[in-house]
Amino acid sequence: MIRRKELDDGLDQLKEKLVEMGTRVEKVLGDAMRALEQLDTISARRIIADDFRLNQIEESIDFIGARIIATQQPVAKDLRRILVAFKMANDLERMGDLAVDIAKVVVRLDGQTLVKPLVDLPQMAEISQQMIRESIQSYVQENVQLAYKMAQDDDQVDALFGQVIRDLYGVMMENPRTITQAGLITFVGRYIERIADHATNIGESVVYLVTGKRPDLNA
Repeated sequence: MIRRKELDDGLDQLKEKLVEMGTRVEKVLGDAMRALEQLDTISARRIIADDFRLNQIEESIDFIGARIIATQQPVAKDLRRILVAFKMANDLERMGDLAVDIAKVVVRLDGQTLVKPLVDLPQMAEISQQMIRESIQSYVQENVQLAYKMAQDDDQVDALFGQVIRDLYGVMMENPRTITQAGLITFVGRYIERIADHATNIGESVVYLVTGKRPDLNA
């Protein structure tokens, strides 16, 4: 009984760290997008400087998970919980890196004005933030239905990214001097699209946790 309590306590610690990590990633993405919309390089540099915090949380997840495996020797679904935690932490860390990449674009745009108002990019980011939040929720609740929702949300993000590319292509055709900035904004769209893909990966991990089978939600 004591051994089971130690195992449950360790799994709860993993869950808490993943929730903390997901909350931070969601905030970093929102902060990076606000910095982009306002071309706020001070905030962007702060985001870049704080990137190490997500790495620290990922390292603590790796440590907790490894300790549980070494001391408790979990099997079956308990072992899957730990393996899924490792995979989720990696996906969340990559999301954080991509959000930081958006901040780096803001720094490169220092002193410029946006060639066109941002419309679809903020919507992409908003959907992706919701995906991050719901992917973590699906893990905590072991909610397969919510995990599968990631695929539908990802399709919305992909469609919006296509619109971003078309709009920016039109801007570049009308004014070739905008090519450099339009290219950077396109990168931002790609970064957000990749964040949504990683959230979908978490959905796949949750389905694997609950069912023991991993679907392909990014197809």
